[in-house]
Amino acid sequence: MRIGVAATPTVALPSLNWLLDSEHELVRTITVPDKPSGRGRVLTPSIVAQWSQEHGIPCLKPSHSDELIGHLEDLDLVITIGYGVILPEKILSLPKHGFINLHFSLLPSYRGAAPVQRALAHGESVSGVTVFALDKGMDTGPIYISLSSPIDPIWRASELLEVLSQMGPKALEDTCELIMRNEPPKIQSGESSLAPKISVEEAQLDFKNSARVISNNVRAFYPSPSAWTLFRGEKMKISRTGNIVTSSDVTSGEIRVDANSITIGCANNECIEILELTPAGKHEMRASDWARGARILPGEIFG
Repeated sequence: MRIGVAATPTVALPSLNWLLDSEHELVRTITVPDKPSGRGRVLTPSIVAQWSQEHGIPCLKPSHSDELIGHLEDLDLVITIGYGVILPEKILSLPKHGFINLHFSLLPSYRGAAPVQRALAHGESVSGVTVFALDKGMDTGPIYISLSSPIDPIWRASELLEVLSQMGPKALEDTCELIMRNEPPKIQSGESSLAPKISVEEAQLDFKNSARVISNNVRAFYPSPSAWTLFRGEKMKISRTGNIVTSSDVTSGEIRVDANSITIGCANNECIEILELTPAGKHEMRASDWARGARILPGEIFG
């Protein structure tokens, strides 16, 4: 088939690389326009645009979906992977077989922009990928393929996304075979849930929650927007936690330092170990290294 890919983030790269070596023809990619980046606010192409240039694949960067008219009618199929733009039905109908989406959850669970982050925040033990036909709804189209994967308890969003992105080529390959055999997708069934984008405000940690909730949120929000708290009035990002222990004489948010670990008081007489963090204006570091330089006073807190 003649295929286009509408995508923006790094998680699309395994599927793009698969397409190059597949029986299908990757005709063009579609991504968002270049955006200002860095201190100099230099216009920078998306990861997918950079990949396309490196591999000699024509890349469209429409500012409005109507700009796609005239560029999709010669395609059999368009695959979307984290494109980040909602397309109207008049665009979805232009390719011969329409649009399909590679989504990083087991639909109908976690429909929306942040399925991996929401699954980790809710303490899920299983995730997966789903390929479905795009319709006018939010991740509501009929499903071709779902593949599941257990979630390692130490994985953060970055690690889980990497695992799921590597599952993409198999799911897309199987879907393309179904489409070429004219096998229809199946209507979604089961209980649905939503996965809206994570805001910076939502990523602020509240140590009045249980240690497990804190751990799940740190995993879910890494690397962006990253879980955070306040220390001496400045923002402190928390990027990795460790053991959960019980302590009867610690208050919520209280920082405890010993020779080998940094722990923070949580609800239910629990403490959670902090392994890695990023102080304001500095690079990510081990919490124990930070504590040696910060000279934590008795009773100091996060929050």
